[in-house]
Parts: sequence; structure tokens; C-alpha cells
Amino acid sequence: MDIDSSSSHDLKKEKGGWRAIKYIIANESFEKLASMSLIGNLSVYLTKKYNLGGVFLVNVINIWFGSCNVLSLAGAFVSDAYLGRFWTLLLGSIASFIGMGMIALTAALPRLRPEACNDPSNCVNQPTKWQLGVLFSGLGLLAIGAGGIRPCNIAFGADQFDTSTKKGKAQLETFFNWWYFSFTVALVIALTGVVYIQTNISWVIGFVIPTACFALSITTFLIGQHSYICAKPEGSVFADMVKVVAAACKKRKVKPGADITFYVGPSKDGSSSTLVRDKQRLRFLDKASVVTSPNELNEEGKAKNKWRLCTVQQVKNLKCVTAILPVWVTGIACFMLTDQQNIYGILQAMQMDKTFGPHKFHVPAGWMNLVSMITLAIWISLYECVIIPIAKRITGQKKRLTMTQRIEIGIIMGIICMIVAAFQEKKRRASALKNGTFVSPVSILMLLPQFALAGLTEAFSAVALMEFLTVRMPEHMRAVAGAIFFLSSSIASYICTLLINVIDVVTRKEGRSWLGDKDMNKNKLENYFFIIAGIQVANLLYFRFFASRFATENKKGQ
Repeated sequence: MDIDSSSSHDLKKEKGGWRAIKYIIANESFEKLASMSLIGNLSVYLTKKYNLGGVFLVNVINIWFGSCNVLSLAGAFVSDAYLGRFWTLLLGSIASFIGMGMIALTAALPRLRPEACNDPSNCVNQPTKWQLGVLFSGLGLLAIGAGGIRPCNIAFGADQFDTSTKKGKAQLETFFNWWYFSFTVALVIALTGVVYIQTNISWVIGFVIPTACFALSITTFLIGQHSYICAKPEGSVFADMVKVVAAACKKRKVKPGADITFYVGPSKDGSSSTLVRDKQRLRFLDKASVVTSPNELNEEGKAKNKWRLCTVQQVKNLKCVTAILPVWVTGIACFMLTDQQNIYGILQAMQMDKTFGPHKFHVPAGWMNLVSMITLAIWISLYECVIIPIAKRITGQKKRLTMTQRIEIGIIMGIICMIVAAFQEKKRRASALKNGTFVSPVSILMLLPQFALAGLTEAFSAVALMEFLTVRMPEHMRAVAGAIFFLSSSIASYICTLLINVIDVVTRKEGRSWLGDKDMNKNKLENYFFIIAGIQVANLLYFRFFASRFATENKKGQ
């Protein structure tokens, strides 16, 4: 028996750790390089090769962005409840590879696209339903793949370390550093090299490269299969939350009593269940764990119907989620702003003078997203390496901006960003109309301030929101925090889609749509930017006078 136990322990030691991480990081790097090279230039591709524009183009991109994020919840559920992280990652990567291959085919085969337009300001060549069907099938598979990859990649890497030891915790911190480093490198390569190839050399080559990267990602992941620690699925926290709500609703008529019995659930080894008595005030969600009848338990003392009787821990998990919702709502409005820059900011860049320098270097419109990333990176580096050390020397204490301060600053940056973007758009359109040209003679460099402000908005509010979700969640729910973070971005995309369509319908009835024309010189995009700025003002008031109290209750979270 001792020999078998020792052999099992030695086998476990042979797996995981850095021998597994090198394959996981390589897999993640290739995957991110592939996916970001499409995300960063999708607006340009659909405009130039599919002749899409106006509200329809924005709807396609917003819905696709939103679907990539919302499917992360489904991926997390499937991973935790059924497949485990290894198989979810593998199947997600395969779906992304097929989807990227289909997008590459649309670039390679002219029959899969409408005919090109000589006059982009008045283009009548629209894609047929079957051509859109092929395109949407590829984007749909990429969204499914993202849903499997995003919630599992970091968590699967964390599974490779024994965090119960000091060495394991240190290794995990190093893994996060390397993960973010590889993520940043892949992002920069995708948004510079690959986007440049797509825009200035060949869309076919530009899409074959990310397709090949997906193939390398899958191959690398499979090569390292022998070294992975694969945790078995143990059930989904999301499913438990639904069970708690269902059980609480079924027991909504239960009233506070002098002596209430709560169901704690089986012990860690599963040998027996525990019941506790309490005289505390009974809240609605707590009713899910109240034992109203001995018949709710079997002979072993376990719940017969898990949709009627939940454990105290399951109720606590749901309470953790409901406690962060007020601050989480703030993040939705912040992501609405960044979505506008990812879509409309690129569309602005496409109708501006993109030459730069004495040699008239052609700047790809997709490169503008780099400005936000670089601004974010510069601010974080200055804050961590310069501002905090100087403040410590002056005050003698390592003081940091509180979570509330960072979120508020981020929202204010967002308001300024949208106001600047609105006035810049008025200047861009006025110049184009004055010269009678589709492309405004105003330089693309004019957009630098609004993209930089968008980066600062993300550096303050989005980073603070992710930190808030992480520190407020128990360790066993960290994956849930990531999924909820992506959900806020998804909801923002869907709200923007609804808002854009409502504005289009209303303004079209009044004479001319603000956003409906493919030629942005005929639209009034600045009015939409002012509306988003107004939403950010409302968000600031909401956070300042209501949600901020939920961000400051736990000082440890700051």
C-alpha cells in the first residue's frame, strides 16, 4: 500500500509546474496573436471587402464582440460541470481554428465576397445572404472558441501549481507575470505586423498567418498533454447560483422563527452532512438552505433535491456575487466607451489622411488601437515605478490611489474622451465636406488624444474593476470573477447595439439618420459621442452617490 501511494505521489510530481507551463504559455501566445489580429482590423476588413457600413456594420461588430464575451459564461459552465479545462480549451481552440480558416477563405475566394466598389461613398454592391452566411459562420465559430478559451486559459495554468505551498504560490505569481508578458508581446505583434500585412500587402496572407498560429497553438497544446495536471470537473458555481434562487423562491413563505435549522452540507471528505441552528434574522436567499422538513434529507443526511435545499456555502457564493453588482454596473458604462473607440474610432481613421512623415508612410487604421494600449502601459509603469516610490519618499508611506478614486478618475477620463472625440469628428467631417472628398485631408494624428484618453479610462476604471471583482471573491470563485468581468463588456456591446439602432430609427424619421450612412461625412457621429458622454456623466453620479459605498466597505480591497 505504501509503495502504491509513493508511486502515485512520484507520478503527480512528474506533472505540472514549469514543464507544463511552457506549453500553456506558448499555446496562449499563438492564440492571442491569431485572435487579436482579426479583432484589431475587423472593421476595416468588413468595410473594404464586404462593403458594409452604417448601422449594420456596427451591429455586426458589436454583437460579435458581445457574443465572444457572453459565451465565456457558457464555457466556464461547461468546463466546471462537464468537460474540465483541458478539453474545453482544446475544443475551443479547434473551433477558433476552423472559424479563422473560414475567414481566410473569404479573403482568398472572390466568390465569397461582393464585388469591390469604385466609389466607397456610394456603393451598391452588397453581399448576398449566402456570402454573409459564410462570414457569420466563421465569426460564430470564433465566438464559440473564445467562449471556451477565455475562462479557462489562466485557470488551467494555475492548476499546474500546488498553491498550498509557499513555493507553489511564488511560482503562480511568476506564471501570471509571464502570461501577461506573452499576452502583451502577442498583442503588439498582432496589431502592428499582422494588421500592417492585412491592410497594405494582402488580406489573404494577413488571415493565413493567424490561421497558422491557431494550428500551432493546438499542436503545442497537444504536445504538452503528457505534462498537464487536469483537475476533474466538480460542478459549476453558476449552476449552484441558479439552484439557490430556485430553492429560495420555493421556500419564499418560510418565516423567521426562534430556532431555524440550516443545511451546511457534507464534510470535505463527503462522509456526513452538518446542520446548524441559528436565531439570526432570516433573509430571502438564506431560505434556500433552511431545512423545513426532515424528509428533505436522505438516510445519510444529504439533500434529496438540490433544487429545493442548498448548502450555506452555496448561498454565501451567491451573496458574494450580489454584493459586487452595484460596482459591476459601473463597469458596463465604462466598456460602452471603449467599444465606441474600437469601432467608430477606427471608422473615423479610415476616412482621414493616413500618411505620416516626409516619406508618406501609410498608417493602417487598425494601428490606432495601439495608442490606447501604449497609453495604458505607460501610465501603469509610471504609477508603479515612479509615482508610488516618490510618494513613499515624501510621506514615508506607500500610499496608492483607492479603488474608488481610480474608478471615478477613469469615468471622468471617459467623459473627456467622448467630448474630445465629438469635437474632433466635427472638424474631420467639416474638412471633408469643404474639400468635397470622401477621405478628409485632416491627419489621422488628430485622433491620438481621444485614443489616449480611452487608454487612460481603461487603465483607471477597467483595471480597478477587475481588481475589485478579484479581491471581493473567495479564492474558489476567482474564475467566476473573470467571467463576470467579461459579462460586463458583453452587456455593454449589446446596449450599444440597441442604442445605435434606436438612434437610427428616431433620427431617420426626422429626415436624416445620424449613424445610418456608409459615408461618415453624411452622418452626425458627434451627436452620438455626446450621448455616450452624457451616459458617462450619469454613471459618475450613480457611482459617486450610490455604488462607491460598496467599493469602500472592505478596506482590504482597496
